[in-house]
Amino acid sequence: MDLARLGDFIRYCPCMESLRILEGIRVIDMTQYLAGPTVTRMMAEMGADIIKIEQAPSGDPSRNYAIINEKGRSGYFVQQNRGKKSLCINFDEPRGKDILLQLIGEADVFVENYGPGVLERRNLDWDALRKLNPELIMASISGFGRESAMSDKPAFDMIAQAFSGTMYMTGDPEGPPMPVGQSIADVMTGVHAVAAIGYALFYRERTGKGQFLDIAMVDSLFHSQELAVQGPSLTRMRWKPKRSGHLSRINSPLGAFKGPQEWIVIQCMEAQWPRFVEAIGKPELLHDERFADLKGRMKNRDDLNNIIHDWMQSFDNDQDILDILAEARVPSGPVLAPYDAIGHPYFESRGAVREVTDPLLGNVHIPGDPLRFSDFPEPLDLVAPTLGQHNQSILESLGLSENEIDQLSNDKVIISGDT
Repeated sequence: MDLARLGDFIRYCPCMESLRILEGIRVIDMTQYLAGPTVTRMMAEMGADIIKIEQAPSGDPSRNYAIINEKGRSGYFVQQNRGKKSLCINFDEPRGKDILLQLIGEADVFVENYGPGVLERRNLDWDALRKLNPELIMASISGFGRESAMSDKPAFDMIAQAFSGTMYMTGDPEGPPMPVGQSIADVMTGVHAVAAIGYALFYRERTGKGQFLDIAMVDSLFHSQELAVQGPSLTRMRWKPKRSGHLSRINSPLGAFKGPQEWIVIQCMEAQWPRFVEAIGKPELLHDERFADLKGRMKNRDDLNNIIHDWMQSFDNDQDILDILAEARVPSGPVLAPYDAIGHPYFESRGAVREVTDPLLGNVHIPGDPLRFSDFPEPLDLVAPTLGQHNQSILESLGLSENEIDQLSNDKVIISGDT
């Protein structure tokens, strides 16, 4: 699509004022599991036309992953693939590959997260596809990047967490390194790819040129190391970061403290310290030389943490503590379980948890879209496809006849299913 022409059309056509940001952008989605589907899930929320290419015969492996209901429908798959069209095709078969190439040739964006060498062996890599479609933007999601000293290594989320230092920095100081309790490498990589695609589309609008986006899971996590790389470098390795468990090693008071009911996080920086000691009824701490500055509070943090613990245990419930800290403008919050978001006023008011209806799952709660745009505050009503649900409509749009489509189905070049 010529985005410059589209932009001119939108500017001069009042009927297009409600056009969503990616409406009219055609995306060929050859992704599976989580990192890649996160990219196209977010693009679908912004109105893009997503054609999900699923390898015959079984499609995206996440269709059979995690929690599956009695109809064989995976909630994991539904959450990541709402709003996409499914074409389940054997692209190792010449006719199937021809169809795939025709779709890519007409697309704006191509997203893939296959293992090392999978697309290269099929002549579906960037060097081949850029000749087919010079305006194409291709985003490739991998563990170690497509161009690196370890590009041939496969990886999943926890491998990226380990290699990026994320696991090293997570867990009890005296215990083993721990993974984060969610697939943070997959999702962060997907979000980074969405940003890169958006800027690539903007660049193409100005230049007419497509490009290749090489997004690595390890890179996406590693660049969030805000202190653990530059700190050792600045001190010539005299200071090295360590796991801090539930209490910070670089600021005090900062961490998760046990309340009378559950855990509460307090993050008191220098500006909040005077208000904090007043809030906990210990104004004398402001003049205690042990806690006169951050260095002293860190050196004597065990004493300070004990004072905080005793204060918190004098209450009957956590909310009273949170109310006092909120009134003093000291940042604090309860440690919530993810499912506590269902029905919570904050998450409901932000649309951060949504109840959606799926034809096979029924009503289910999922996380909402984190991107909010003033021009279209209401989320799209999206549904995840069954396997190969859109085979016929997609192939008809390419000019194939009903007899040709039937033949492809009979020859198992295309596959469809009920879930």
